[in-house]
Amino acid sequence: MGLKFPNPIGLAAGYDKDGKLFKELSSFGFGFIEVGTVTPKSQPGNDQPRMFRLPKDSGLINRMGFNNEGVQVLRKRLENRPSNIIVGGNIGKNKATANEDALSDYEICFEELYPVVHYFVVNVSSLNTPGLRALQEREPLTKLLKRLSDLNQQKKPKPLLLKIAPDLTNEQLDEIVDIVKTVGLQGIIATNTTISRDNLKTDESITKEMGGLSGRPVTKRSTEVIRYIRKIAGKDLVIIGVGGIFNADDAKEKLEAGADLLQVYTGFIYEGPGMVKKILSGLLH
Repeated sequence: MGLKFPNPIGLAAGYDKDGKLFKELSSFGFGFIEVGTVTPKSQPGNDQPRMFRLPKDSGLINRMGFNNEGVQVLRKRLENRPSNIIVGGNIGKNKATANEDALSDYEICFEELYPVVHYFVVNVSSLNTPGLRALQEREPLTKLLKRLSDLNQQKKPKPLLLKIAPDLTNEQLDEIVDIVKTVGLQGIIATNTTISRDNLKTDESITKEMGGLSGRPVTKRSTEVIRYIRKIAGKDLVIIGVGGIFNADDAKEKLEAGADLLQVYTGFIYEGPGMVKKILSGLLH
């Protein structure tokens, strides 16, 4: 995408939503940090508790709901970022914004963050903003991505990627890849959290909680999606693989399936700060 990444392991969006810790986090060895998901206006997110651990499954369920301080606060923090840290901006819409008006929310976030991020991710795949996943349908998705792509082309273009859900069928993936290529995006992030609750060992009192499931339970499906996208999209589309990466073997599996770069979130929470360097060391041997 015209960027030189020091290594392929990045931190997924949702961890440093407001860009408070990207300098400190980069010292753990991350090759890039994705901030957000950010919305035009600040919002508190969903009621607490909204994050649940599934230790027996090495998973998390979250229904955070795009809690963030708003795009202007994030932009101000990123203005002081060191030049050697690659930062991506993950953009979304406010909960109060109707889907038919979503375009303007994504535009505002794009314009605000353009001077301070290296790449953009359009998030239409979170479970926790009502109706958001409907924007993955052909017509609204094409309209949204085309508008952002046009805005991008009016400047010195920055890489633009789409983050997708693991719960899409092959037919839906075919459609999304077609849209992404037609509109001229650089890549896809596969995948976000899942609605599935299959084959979990954790007690149902936790697994019945609403929200997106991440971590080990999504490892297999996210790899399948990566492999399928690579098969139908060919070599040119960049794929960032995310979903259930805990160690070097998981990372290798995603890379072999066709990912160019990787991101972690739940694995980082379970494995701790030494995880990134362990994975990188494992990839070298």
